[in-house]
Amino acid sequence: MSDHVYWIIEADIVPGKLDELKSLMQEMSAATEADEPGALNYEWSLSADETECHIFERYQDSDATMVHMGNFGSKFAKQFMSVLKPKRCRLYGAPDERVQKAMKPLGAVYLASAAGFSR
Repeated sequence: MSDHVYWIIEADIVPGKLDELKSLMQEMSAATEADEPGALNYEWSLSADETECHIFERYQDSDATMVHMGNFGSKFAKQFMSVLKPKRCRLYGAPDERVQKAMKPLGAVYLASAAGFSR
């Protein structure tokens, strides 16, 4: 197994905030790609009716995850929570206690790795 940390957030899009969300997705994606070399995956998906958003994120390790969490908190959290209403968050991999604590406000439930591999 690896030291990777990853999660999937499922959220409802706040009615009337789709255009704002689309702009935020682009801004956050560009910032994460430019400023966070430990971010391995950063992918946003929208339902066909554009009422639901899923976010898949994967980081090299807990330290890289905490860099992201710091950037998110200082730059994007307020706007993120104004356009999305998280309803489910599942945390996977090898998150340390810092990461698990940082993800709690999103309602994250940690599922420990049981088998498999990462390349």
